[in-house]
Amino acid sequence: MTPIYARRALGFAAALVLALTFAGPGRAESPAVGAAAPQFRLEDQNGQWHTLDEYKARWVVLYFYPKDQTPGCTTQACELRDNIFAFRKLGATVLGISVDDVASHKEFADKHSLPFTILADSTKQTARDYGVLVRMMGVFELARRDTFIIDPQGRIAKHWVSVEPKGHADLVLRELAALQARAAGVAAKNPG
Repeated sequence: MTPIYARRALGFAAALVLALTFAGPGRAESPAVGAAAPQFRLEDQNGQWHTLDEYKARWVVLYFYPKDQTPGCTTQACELRDNIFAFRKLGATVLGISVDDVASHKEFADKHSLPFTILADSTKQTARDYGVLVRMMGVFELARRDTFIIDPQGRIAKHWVSVEPKGHADLVLRELAALQARAAGVAAKNPG
C-alpha cells in the first residue's frame, strides 16, 4: 500500500471509530439479555441463504462489524479465524454480519481465509432489529461493532457493545465457556 493510501485508510478508520462511538440518537434498542434473538434471512459470502432457525439447539456467536477490509474489522475477523477450532470445540457457530454486499464479503473472506459464514445485510434490517445500525457523518449507515452470544434456545445470552477488535475473540471464548458451564450446572440441578 502506498503512503497516500495508507494515510487515507487510517483517516477513514479514525472517522469510522468516531462516528460509531458518537452515533446519534434514533437507533433502535438492542434486544435484552434473555430475550429472543431477532430472526433473519441473509445471504452469505457464497450466495447461500441462512436463517437463525438453522442454528437452533446450538450456541451462536453473532458479531456485527462496520466494513469489510478495514483495519479493525480485519483484526477482529482474523482473530476469530485463528480461534475457530476453540469455538468449534465448544460447539459454537461463528456468524459475521455487516451491511456490505455478498461480493464484498466474498472478497474479504477469500483474502483472509475466513472459515466461517459472513452474512450480507444489504437492506440493513437485521442491523436495525439488533439495534446496531448507526449513521456515520449523517450519510452512511453501518453496523456498530457489537457481539451477541445466542444460546441453544435462541435467546440472547450475552451482548457486548462497541467492542475493541484486538483480543475480543479470547474474551468471547471465555464468556462462552462460562455460559455453557452455568447452563450445564442448571441442567444438572433440574433434570428432566
